[in-house]
Amino acid sequence: MHADPPDSVAIMRPNDLALLRTPGVPTVSPDGRMAVVAVTRLDLEGDEYRSQLWAVPTDGSAPARAVTDGHRDTAPAFSPDGRWLAYLSAEAGGKPQVMLMPTAGGDARRLTAHPLGAGAPAWSPDSRRLAYVARVPEAGRYGTADGVGPEAEPPRLITTLQYRVDDVGFVIDRRAQVFVLDLPADFADDAAVLPEPIQVTTGDADCADVTWHPGGSQLAFVSARHPRADRDLVRDVYAVRPDGTGLRRVTDSRGDCSLPAFGPDGETLVVTAVPDLGPDGLDFVARQAVPCRVDAAGGPLTPLLDPEHHQRGDDTPATVLDGDAVLVGVERRGAVELLRVPLDGGTPDVLVDGPFTVRGIAVGGGVVVATVAHDRSAGELIAIGAGGRRLLTGFGRELGGSGRVHRMQERTAAAPDGYPVHGWVTVPAGPGPHPVLLTVHGGPFTQYGWSLFDETQVYVSAGYAVVQCNPRGSSGYGSAHGAAIRGAWGNLDAADVLAFLDAALEDPRLDGGRVGIMGGSYGGYMTTLLIGRTQRFAAAISERAFNDPVSFVGSSDIGWFFPDLYLGTDADRVTAQTALAGAGSITTPTLVIHSEEDWRCPLEQGARLFVELKRRGVPSELLLFPGESHELSRSGRPRHRLARFEHILRWWARWLPTAQNPADGRAVPSDSLPEAALAAGDGVPLDGRTRAGQVAGQVAGGAAPDGAGGSDGGTDSEPLSVRSTRVDSDRRTP
Repeated sequence: MHADPPDSVAIMRPNDLALLRTPGVPTVSPDGRMAVVAVTRLDLEGDEYRSQLWAVPTDGSAPARAVTDGHRDTAPAFSPDGRWLAYLSAEAGGKPQVMLMPTAGGDARRLTAHPLGAGAPAWSPDSRRLAYVARVPEAGRYGTADGVGPEAEPPRLITTLQYRVDDVGFVIDRRAQVFVLDLPADFADDAAVLPEPIQVTTGDADCADVTWHPGGSQLAFVSARHPRADRDLVRDVYAVRPDGTGLRRVTDSRGDCSLPAFGPDGETLVVTAVPDLGPDGLDFVARQAVPCRVDAAGGPLTPLLDPEHHQRGDDTPATVLDGDAVLVGVERRGAVELLRVPLDGGTPDVLVDGPFTVRGIAVGGGVVVATVAHDRSAGELIAIGAGGRRLLTGFGRELGGSGRVHRMQERTAAAPDGYPVHGWVTVPAGPGPHPVLLTVHGGPFTQYGWSLFDETQVYVSAGYAVVQCNPRGSSGYGSAHGAAIRGAWGNLDAADVLAFLDAALEDPRLDGGRVGIMGGSYGGYMTTLLIGRTQRFAAAISERAFNDPVSFVGSSDIGWFFPDLYLGTDADRVTAQTALAGAGSITTPTLVIHSEEDWRCPLEQGARLFVELKRRGVPSELLLFPGESHELSRSGRPRHRLARFEHILRWWARWLPTAQNPADGRAVPSDSLPEAALAAGDGVPLDGRTRAGQVAGQVAGGAAPDGAGGSDGGTDSEPLSVRSTRVDSDRRTP
């Protein structure tokens, strides 16, 4: 391991993961006066995630304050009458359970004790019942029998294609079912026996996304219960009475439905859906999810946005209605914009646009509150009302104020066929030339974009210019852009990536003779593929890669459909698209990273690449993480995430050493690095304009993500904030 650089170096080190504060999806009180959000942080010492609920007035009149001190509190939801706050809480080493707290003051009380935990609570209209989803384990499994561990459980007989899911595990013996829970008659009586939850659904199918009819007489949820459910990707909306009777299928579509919400009259449902997956229910490639309307009595889906051009991109675990419109985050060129889409099909209003990522949305009392990230903050709350937009929090100010966060520079390059390739370059302080890391995202139907990305920040702080783009195959640019690589992986997408790199290298601050490449999942595929075609890269890191579609079919949780639909079924054409087919030509030093419990791109995908390189004497290493899934870099154990960064920087120090990440582990102090002091003092407001020296003024006059905040003159120059927003530095911060 390399030694940590001196404290005087203004860089984001791997252990600065502990400074990240990530707010989730907010909830807003019915009167619109208060927002509550869970804020998550990494506890590196305890090797766990911690999160508490924070409340903030939507008028910005007071700073955010912690309202819970549990181990991991998430998923807050105000009751319709405003008297209660329901949420999930997990003790150390425990599973999340539903909690209830009176908003007028008083202790929270745990309402559930599901062995595998409960899902996010949804309130009935009368504020007297909660609905949620929980996995029900088969008797004798998953710790339900004393003294019977996983190794002693009886064998599983598998008769279906869809029997396990990455980051979850086996699902056939622990299906997710809908539950309804009555509130205690006298919540003030701590000795009162809690009502038992009622299991509403049964059967060999997972349920998700439960919601209430405005009259309280029905529940709607999403499930796949049709005859071909094991062989397609279709999911429908179902309705059922709270006592479990009257189950019926609302949608009878070829789409993938999720997140239903009843309209105010109860006669219409609005869902987020991929409207059409084709006649066999499998045509998922670059199919985009949009809000759709459907008659609650049953009928076809009517898209409210064009799925050829729009794709929902926020993380809100609900479809959020605001009167006669739906609020939705839509991907656009690396951003996620917030739109208000009329239910009658009218022209949407844009509430948030520009270089931002809207992650979560809530509404109450006519006030919209959104969690918004950008390239210097993992997320802040903003309120949108009749008076405009107001920045409410400064969760990212500790990391942002450290001077360790670097700005992305947006660029567009021309591919060999003239197609525009959009992306970003993030450059360390000083004139360079700096060695370069070309990073490729996964998916492939995802996007790099406007958000604080820990990976980019760590690499730039270590002295590397980071180049990243959204080649054809990515989302955020329309369905045609995403579908362009179907049946032809490694052609247009590879050309786009290299063209963007070549254009970036025209910048004299970047060292075109010292370039490395890295990526995960599809990005790992692209890394393996390109180093099999060229020796231009000094070294490579191929992580959780999709290297061989043939073995992927039988080993991955999505192998039964993914390669066929993306690469095709013709053997010769599949071979031409296979990354591992060119592994015999690789001479580039390569670090292979994989998780032992990755069911999306199983371990054999990485192990085979490593063995091929090692047998031929190519400098190579295999880094394995026990107990981790495909999601290691995003939600793995904190110490594993830290170790991953340390190994990555060690690898680059070996093959692309920098002053900040040298091969001998001794970093150069910041005062000897050109322009480091200027970079550390960079003040960046939310609209992307740079105003030096602004950070100090923000601390005194306004809260802003990562040190950026309201304008000096109280004008509208800051699109997401106003001058009255403030920070109380004496209060406890997350």
